[in-house]
Amino acid sequence: MKTSNVLLFILVLLYINASTEWPTHTVCKEDNLEIHYKSCDPQQDFAFSIDHCADIATHTFNIRASMVLRHSIKELYVKLNMIINGKTVLTYSEMLCGPGLAKLIFCGMKKGEHLDYEGPVTLGIKEIPQGDYTLSAKLTNQDHVTVACADFTVKNYLDYY
Repeated sequence: MKTSNVLLFILVLLYINASTEWPTHTVCKEDNLEIHYKSCDPQQDFAFSIDHCADIATHTFNIRASMVLRHSIKELYVKLNMIINGKTVLTYSEMLCGPGLAKLIFCGMKKGEHLDYEGPVTLGIKEIPQGDYTLSAKLTNQDHVTVACADFTVKNYLDYY
């Protein structure tokens, strides 16, 4: 029995090492809204979840996110691209951490620290765009190194009216 467990463990490790991309994770799937994500950082996956899909439409909702930092965060920048049919239709970027600017509780964290966040998030938009699209999100630090990167697939058929 022990030999078969060891063999199974070795096969799992070989499969993980042979895999070239991270799995797709489901953030939420309720009624007319579905959100999935996949890490686009070849070095690291991360955990991300939302309490209830429908809460996103209320503008403030609770999330949970977790990862081990591979790079320190003195400055942190976010770049978002909305992609429809393979074409970028909207781009947004913003500095989240920097000298005199600390919008997030993990600004100033060091490499190797465990980033855990559980709490409310406000998007600052009136509604989530309807349709099928990809939202590409990339966080980079002061050295222009990727801290986290993900492609979110959104299928939204919510009726806001």
